[in-house]
Amino acid sequence: MQLLIDCHKDTKSQRNSLEPLCLRGKKEKMNYQNTLEFAKELDANDSLKDFRQKFFLPQHEGKDCIYFTGNSLGLQAKTTSQYVQQELDDWAKLGVEGHFHARKPWMPYHEIFPKQLSAIVGCRENEVVVMNSLTVNLHLLMVSFYRPTKTRYKIICEAKAFPSDQYAFETQAKYHGFNPGDAVIEVSPREGEYTLRKEDIISAIHQHGDSVAVVLFGGVNYYTGQLFDMKAITEAAHAVGAYAGYDLAHAAGNVELQLHDWKVDFACWCSYKYLNSGPGGIAGVYINEKHVANADLPRFAGWWGYKKETRFKMQKGFDPISTAEGWQLSNAPVLSMAAHKASLDIFEEAGMERLHEKRKKLVDYLLFIIDDCNSKTSEKIIEVITPAEDKERGCQVSMLMLKNGKEIFTQLTRQGVIADWREPNVIRVAPVPLYNSFEDIYRFGNIISSIIK
Repeated sequence: MQLLIDCHKDTKSQRNSLEPLCLRGKKEKMNYQNTLEFAKELDANDSLKDFRQKFFLPQHEGKDCIYFTGNSLGLQAKTTSQYVQQELDDWAKLGVEGHFHARKPWMPYHEIFPKQLSAIVGCRENEVVVMNSLTVNLHLLMVSFYRPTKTRYKIICEAKAFPSDQYAFETQAKYHGFNPGDAVIEVSPREGEYTLRKEDIISAIHQHGDSVAVVLFGGVNYYTGQLFDMKAITEAAHAVGAYAGYDLAHAAGNVELQLHDWKVDFACWCSYKYLNSGPGGIAGVYINEKHVANADLPRFAGWWGYKKETRFKMQKGFDPISTAEGWQLSNAPVLSMAAHKASLDIFEEAGMERLHEKRKKLVDYLLFIIDDCNSKTSEKIIEVITPAEDKERGCQVSMLMLKNGKEIFTQLTRQGVIADWREPNVIRVAPVPLYNSFEDIYRFGNIISSIIK
């Protein structure tokens, strides 16, 4: 396979033919090359190259590791300790008065996030809130949007969804008195395939029709790295009268999202993967504008979701805020939110358009390198099970190891590549545009090629 990228043709014939971004002239195709010179040329022309210096890179034998697990835990921004220390200092100086007089007052601390997050997930500011952890939020959202009846009770999801999602669906069905084996409908890949076809997802939704209560997929499948067509899935769900929701743990901060325009009903995500906000970091929730002001929509309530004007009167009878904030339970966990803010400020500086552009080029180059490694062996060792099309994947590439997978993974680790092993035989790698380079990908190819040989 020879992957190509679009660039602009320079009218000067003497211009370096390896220039990857080709910032002027007409479009042409350019071949990737498996050379250090080429990788460095790509990095030299990368408008985001300086952002790597904003993060701490784990070290191996005195050099930066090749860190390809931003899909599991993002790296720490160098400003994180400063952001957290500010809140610790204000706590030390002000005590409880920090809720009102800290440099970033704690009582409304969560209100600083909607503008930045709305740009990342593609929604309006009143549709997003930062709170809790991912699976807690998933359960809270299912309280509101999984309202089964005797005839409309099914949950449609992808087969082999992340275990937390599987357990949430199973226990929610049981809570409402249904047998999960009947209520939870898993859409599986066709025999001999690893990813789902969009037409099979749509067909399953229509097949179960008015028995479907909610369609609930991962935006990006954690195992294969497949990006689902959320717009099409949402339209199919609505066509049969069901709600459409998504677990965006592997999508937020990774792929292009337009939740409001796609008319998605609800979604949730964590912040410790691509959003680089620390292990177990604060999570996020999206609820479509048409639902946020519906006070009659069932929910499990907490006092921080109560209308701000009368919250401290401590009255009985829940009166929710008419935005996504109305789903909050408790006041802000400020230290965790400070780490989140440090990362989101970097996202805002980088800009989502540039991040998406670089992400696509990084993954294209990685796919080329993997294919080149395969071409140099007497037998195929790596089968990529992540879709090759840009619109069907994000940062993650899942490599199905056809031989000696665990041994190869162990050797990668010993040589300074931090990747991820998933049973029974998949190595996941995810070059992240904020801190990974094209040279990282070239070096990874060199290492894995030498191990395979």
